[in-house]
Amino acid sequence: MTPFSAFIGLALSFLAASLALYLLSCVTEAETANVSFPSTWNDVKLVAQTLSTYKEKHPWRVLLLFCSAYLYKQTFAIPGSALLNVLAGALFGLQKAFGLVCFLTACGASLCYCLSTLFGYPITQYYFKERMDLFQAKVAANSNGLFFFLLSLRIFPMTPNWLINVASPLVGVPIHLFYFSVLFGLMPYNLLCCHAGVVLSQLSSFGDLFTWNVLLQLVALALGVSLPALWMRFAQKRKVN
Repeated sequence: MTPFSAFIGLALSFLAASLALYLLSCVTEAETANVSFPSTWNDVKLVAQTLSTYKEKHPWRVLLLFCSAYLYKQTFAIPGSALLNVLAGALFGLQKAFGLVCFLTACGASLCYCLSTLFGYPITQYYFKERMDLFQAKVAANSNGLFFFLLSLRIFPMTPNWLINVASPLVGVPIHLFYFSVLFGLMPYNLLCCHAGVVLSQLSSFGDLFTWNVLLQLVALALGVSLPALWMRFAQKRKVN
């Protein structure tokens, strides 16, 4: 497959998904006609207010529309998922939103993984060959503890998440390791965003959220998730030495 044909396949997939999402949004009533993907903090507040009112009558429609929009963004690596996480906190509360976005993040990233399996190789080789070669070398070097390596990339990101999603199937990362590394590795980030949504009316930006209490909770969660990865790396080094 050439880069051009890969682009055509990717474009057709994007158009089909966009049409499906549009048709789904048409099912909702006129009061949600102006709802769109939020791009600013104020947008999130307006969308949350509109959907919260609509959710009182049609909770399942709001849930379906939110999940579809979230998976759409994740599948095609469209920026802005953080604001959807905030919106989830405002709509569903902390516990439900946190579980929902963790699940959707892992599923959406896995759909991106599958899309890259179909169309990613010629595009990445043409535009990102050096990064791909570097990532492949790192995956090979950490093959004995690959899950914990992937987990650490998500918790302490040194590479953009979208690039990891696209590159992973092309360098031999198994889908099950990929899925669970996303599910657990992005928990601290998802928790922060969902918490922002719960206290949305009290904040004017993300910066207002970083209190010491919140930061300590995030550090504790990140350490709890990453401890197995750190222990595995320590054990491997002891075996080598």
